[in-house]
Amino acid sequence: MTTTRLPAALAPWAGTLSAITPELAVAFGPLLRRLDALVGEREPVAGVLGDPEGLGGLARSGRPDQLLPSEWLLADEYPDEFLRRFVDGELLHLAPEFRGPAVRGRIAALVDTGPTQAGAGRLVQLAALLVLHRRAAARGTELVVAVLGDPTGGRLTGDLAELLPAWLAARRPTDPTPSDVQHALATLDDADQAWLLTSPRLADSLPTHSRVLTSEPARWTAGGAGHIIVRLDGTTAELPLPASEIAVRALRGAEFRRADPVTVGQPDADTGGAAGWALPAFTTDARTLLARGRQATTLFAVNLPNSDARKTTTVRARRHDLPGPVLAAGRTGRRLIALYVRGGELVPYVSGRPLGERERYTADLAAFGVGRDDAVPEELFARPVLPLLRAGADLLLPLAGRWWRIAPDGTVAEDGALGRGACDRPHFDRFREPRLFDSQLLHEAARDARHFLHGGGSQAWSQDGRTWQVRTGSGDECRISFRENADVIGLVHGQGAPVLITVSRSGLVVRGVRADGVRTLTRLSGGSGPPAVHPSMPLIAAETRPGRIVVGDADTGAIHFLIGGTE
Repeated sequence: MTTTRLPAALAPWAGTLSAITPELAVAFGPLLRRLDALVGEREPVAGVLGDPEGLGGLARSGRPDQLLPSEWLLADEYPDEFLRRFVDGELLHLAPEFRGPAVRGRIAALVDTGPTQAGAGRLVQLAALLVLHRRAAARGTELVVAVLGDPTGGRLTGDLAELLPAWLAARRPTDPTPSDVQHALATLDDADQAWLLTSPRLADSLPTHSRVLTSEPARWTAGGAGHIIVRLDGTTAELPLPASEIAVRALRGAEFRRADPVTVGQPDADTGGAAGWALPAFTTDARTLLARGRQATTLFAVNLPNSDARKTTTVRARRHDLPGPVLAAGRTGRRLIALYVRGGELVPYVSGRPLGERERYTADLAAFGVGRDDAVPEELFARPVLPLLRAGADLLLPLAGRWWRIAPDGTVAEDGALGRGACDRPHFDRFREPRLFDSQLLHEAARDARHFLHGGGSQAWSQDGRTWQVRTGSGDECRISFRENADVIGLVHGQGAPVLITVSRSGLVVRGVRADGVRTLTRLSGGSGPPAVHPSMPLIAAETRPGRIVVGDADTGAIHFLIGGTE
């Protein structure tokens, strides 16, 4: 937004309003400020929970003393650009981190998207979502939107750039009923704060309930409704609506700003993968970290020693130059076995104890359903090395959505489909592969859960990806929840308690989430891609800059090893 378009009164809203166009932000100004005042009279913004615990990354809002030094330099050299970035909410601040309870009450908006709320009612809902989202961020929690009467029972969450288009598309052909409201309330957590955005007709049919915001058009003109009557728990206000032209564009989504996808980079066309793409990986239970180099034909392997955890040890990776691009690798006992592509074949490479004379393992690529020659998708060589496991005398390889068994003579046979969650991500995720967990120990509730995760003998399951039930190998259970728009990339144990390792989708901030608190792993955050978590040990590795890998404690964030000089 430009300084000429955003009034000074809306400057504190710059971060929130960055999800919509400047024109709509200005048109919504009076409605937003009045709604915020109505909400604030009943629910003051709570202070941040927890004790200060350093810095948790970067943010686009904060106090002036939290601005990055580079932003102050910008103010000195280019004051106009500094002012523009301030108004548009683009200035970067150091974000303080607080250690507090992992489970915090969310702000939940129960929205009526039926025909009665079409038009002016939906405009008020849009303004209310902006207000509630801003207040949720100030409280240190998140906004979750529940569509009344939605048969799927889904919840809309995330940044405004993701949430608003999803809310706009969630129109219902019929008006909700009181039973729909009761059902939505029953699905919320006890600590959640629910706000109902609906019509006066539905509100009147409900028993006494607080935080009910209703709206109905008023003062009709040739262009449509010019004002709206808003009621919130007995307080009534008549507010102006945006002009009909921009209001129609808003209701069609034309005034929303789309979020730019987060990209990590692109593979080098000449090398088949760069250091920033060939991310580190723990492919087996061994203390061996694997990563490709700048050339896809180079494999680096680091055997992590059992060093003193109180100090940081510098270790060097051993370089293996193979005749073709590396597809998969894994350490088994005293052997490091890798598979590389050569023409139309997958050929084994062995470092350490040699294989037997009859153990050839050279397989035809066509047997894997990927074709011959150069048919292996190039993006596979820009992702972490795939795991290569031993199963008796055979090798097991996950490729093209299935498990494959390679016999010593090179015969290839299908060995079942990849489990749910293991292949619907940018790369294979062994933490979400049920096959790699003892099926006899699999909890009955985990079998039908939408999300499944395991690590270190423990298992976790979830329906929404944010609230997880965790069961340890000893049978103890706990509930772990987080509010951030983040992905769970691992499950480890720290000080005897299970810890979910998460990475934010916008900034690669890594956190360890326990049942009793959240810790930001600052020194493992901000890398060129998501870090690698060990499947059975509390270890995590991150490429903090190209060619430089740190390995630390997945619970405390303490750095144990520095790996550099790989190129």
